[in-house]
Amino acid sequence: MKLEEIKKDLPSEVYERLSKEITQLTPAQAKAVKAGLFSQKNLLICTPTASGKTLIGELAAVTAIAQNRGKAVYIVPLKALASEKYKDFKKKYEGIFKIGLSIGDTDQADTYLSNYDFIICTSEKLDSLIRHHTPWLKQIAVLIVDEIHLLNDASRGPTLEILITLLRRILPQVQIIGLSATIGNAEELASWLKAKLIQDEWRPVKLQKGVYYNGKIEFEK
Repeated sequence: MKLEEIKKDLPSEVYERLSKEITQLTPAQAKAVKAGLFSQKNLLICTPTASGKTLIGELAAVTAIAQNRGKAVYIVPLKALASEKYKDFKKKYEGIFKIGLSIGDTDQADTYLSNYDFIICTSEKLDSLIRHHTPWLKQIAVLIVDEIHLLNDASRGPTLEILITLLRRILPQVQIIGLSATIGNAEELASWLKAKLIQDEWRPVKLQKGVYYNGKIEFEK
């Protein structure tokens, strides 16, 4: 699928910037579009690293913001990753949307974020915002959960599960986009999220398995 085919679904400024970087959607991105990405459908994306998962979340976010449906929140597990995504999104959408970052250790409501369109935060920070009854949370239209397989993590999993559960109760119309390269029970998780499951094996660089021994690598045939 060519980027040009979804031009009508994107804000003109966003399409103009994306078209300078890409002309063709990856298989996972094309599947997401066909599954209802622009129709506010919940999606669970389970595809290899570098297959274009992040852009799927971005497209859902920027569309919601441009249509004045509300804010977009991008949840990541680590502060370093949050800072990296913030820099990337800010560079890409500078002058179109207001990108915010919330990863502080202080347990507070961060009311200043009401002025931002696209907010990147950790699950622990979003948990703090919910407990403080932060008013702008009711304006969230899209929730993107990166590394969603961490629901199964003993330390981070419970917090993430509670976050998603609470936000679905507070925001019954919120669109959830889950992203992961590895999910053992993808169908079960998709059912819990009431999401369409997108799976694909395409990756930009072919993955080969082999054994290194005595200075040589013997690859599987």
